[in-house]
Amino acid sequence: MRLLFFLALPTLLLAQTSSNPPKGEPTNAAEAAAQKAKAEAVVEEKYQALVAKLPPDQQAWERVLQDQLGGFYLPIHKKEKIAGRSSAWDFVQDDPKLPRVLLIGDSVSRGYTQAVRKSLSDQMNVHRAPANCGPTASGLKNIDVWLGDGKWDLIHFNFGIHDRNTPIADYQQRLEQLIERMQKTGAKLVWASSTPCPDTKDGKYKAAPIPERNTAAADIMKKHGIAIDDLFTAITPHLATMQNPDDVHFNAQGYDFLGQTVAKAISEALK
Repeated sequence: MRLLFFLALPTLLLAQTSSNPPKGEPTNAAEAAAQKAKAEAVVEEKYQALVAKLPPDQQAWERVLQDQLGGFYLPIHKKEKIAGRSSAWDFVQDDPKLPRVLLIGDSVSRGYTQAVRKSLSDQMNVHRAPANCGPTASGLKNIDVWLGDGKWDLIHFNFGIHDRNTPIADYQQRLEQLIERMQKTGAKLVWASSTPCPDTKDGKYKAAPIPERNTAAADIMKKHGIAIDDLFTAITPHLATMQNPDDVHFNAQGYDFLGQTVAKAISEALK
C-alpha cells in the first residue's frame, strides 16, 4: 500500500499543478485578455502622466506620433517612452546653428535613424518622419504632416519595399508627386535606394521587385538631378552577417553600417 502511494504521488502532484496554474497565470482566453487590457491601461496611464509634464512643443510632437504611428508602433513607443529609452521617434531639440535633416522611410529607415544621429552628432539636427512611411500612396496622404512647418536643409527619403507590388508606372508617378512637394520646402533632396529583400519562405517578400523599383526610381532621380544614396549596393556584400535570416530587416551591426552610410551621404550632400 505504501509503495502504491509513492508511485501515485507524481501523478497526483501533476494533476494538482494542472488544476492550479501558477499564481498570476491566466486560466482562459477571457482572463488573458483582461490581464492584457489591465497592463495596457497601466502603460497608458503612465504615458499620459509623462506627456502631461512635457513642454508644449514636446507635447505637440507626441500628439503627432499618436496620430501617425498606428496600432503596431504606438504601443511600442509608449512603453519605450515611460521606460526612458531613446528611440528613432525622440523629440529633437534643434541647435539653431546646425542644419536640419529629415529622414523619410520605412522600418529599415527607422532602424538606422539612431545610428545616423550618432554619426552626425554635433553636426546636424537629425529628425525622422513620425511613422513607418510605408508605400508611396501613404506618402502622398501624409507628406504634409511629415514635413511639418519647419525649414529643412536636406531630406533623405526612400520608398520601395512597401511598393514591391505597385505597378512601376504608378510608383514613378507617385515619386514625381512626392518630389514636387518636397522641393517646395527648398531642401536639398537625397534618394536612398531600397535595401535587398530575400525570397522569404512564407512568400511575403521576393528579391526581384526591389532592383526593378530601384532602377525605376533612379531614372526619376536622374531626371530631377537628385543625389542617390545607394544603400542596396552598399549593404549587399554584407547580407550574410548583417541581415536577419529570412527577413528584410537587419541586426544591430547592419543598422550601424546603414546609418554610417546614410550619414556620409548627407554630409557629402551638404558640403
